[in-house]
Amino acid sequence: MGPLTHIQHVLATGWWVAAAFCLVLYVVLDGADLGAGIFSLFVPDADERGAIMQAMAGTWDANETWLVVAGGVLFGSFPFVYGSVLSYLLVPFVFILWGILTRAVALEFRHLAEPRWKPLTDRAFGLSSLVVTFFGGMAVGAVLHGFPLTDTPDTVPTYVGGAFRFISLFSVWTGIAAVVVVSLAGGLFVRARFEPQERVRQRAAAWTEIVFYLALGAVPISVVLMMVTFPWARQTWFGPDVWLWALIPLAAIGTTFLMRRANRRDRNLAALLWLDATIVIMAAGLIATLWPAIVPGTWTIDSGASREITLLRFYLTLAFLFPVTLMYNWYQIWVFRARVAKLASYHG
Repeated sequence: MGPLTHIQHVLATGWWVAAAFCLVLYVVLDGADLGAGIFSLFVPDADERGAIMQAMAGTWDANETWLVVAGGVLFGSFPFVYGSVLSYLLVPFVFILWGILTRAVALEFRHLAEPRWKPLTDRAFGLSSLVVTFFGGMAVGAVLHGFPLTDTPDTVPTYVGGAFRFISLFSVWTGIAAVVVVSLAGGLFVRARFEPQERVRQRAAAWTEIVFYLALGAVPISVVLMMVTFPWARQTWFGPDVWLWALIPLAAIGTTFLMRRANRRDRNLAALLWLDATIVIMAAGLIATLWPAIVPGTWTIDSGASREITLLRFYLTLAFLFPVTLMYNWYQIWVFRARVAKLASYHG
């Protein structure tokens, strides 16, 4: 493949930013739903579990739209990256797909189930939320490791390696860390969505108190593991712009403090938004660290981009698809913004 022209390089960069935007937005929006599902595994009351499902019933499908858009952007603009990553992460992607499908079935069919089967749908919902979160986090850690490709002239580079190459100490840890952070978001989501007098909010308050300290330990451990495992991360963070990189953890600490203060003052929506801000800051720091790589040591933006990307396709997508999807997402959130109660258990 020949080098990209200047305009193609600019477009490829824009598409990569768009894909990263979609992925981060998916984590922020659907992460709270996934975390609430994980939290529901520890809720003994069936009506409260049903009410947690009802709290996200109007918005979960819109949240997952961003994952589909991200996949479409990668497929259309970085087809070689899409194909090789899909081969490399086939096993975790199968589990993620199973989890997404199971969550959808549990959400949509709980009200149709006979009373004796409702506990099964509830557990399936919670377990599938845990599976999606763990294997999603594990996939991120595996991508940071990179993977080998074929190097045959005049052929498309493809993944060479076993089905379980994605498993490593670091990728297992990122899966665990993802569960911890998403569980915190889920607890804050439950507190923000339920009426103040509801008992499930008290359960969520105790849950967030514990998970907060777990997350407070998981994040620095993840950073240290990255520094130890990946030379490219050390060289970037401790290079000539070390003081600029230091602003990222400082900003994350600031938003975490504001999240903690808002949560203690029972300003639940503000607490959730400050946590989202912390996630966005850390995700932006990771993306900036990777730049210009998409998969470290395997694909860069230029090497992975399609030579067929056009300015017209770029502008049509950003001018129409993204604004419409954003408005659709916002409209659903606005319509279903009211708090719910235990009596709103998802019966249909």
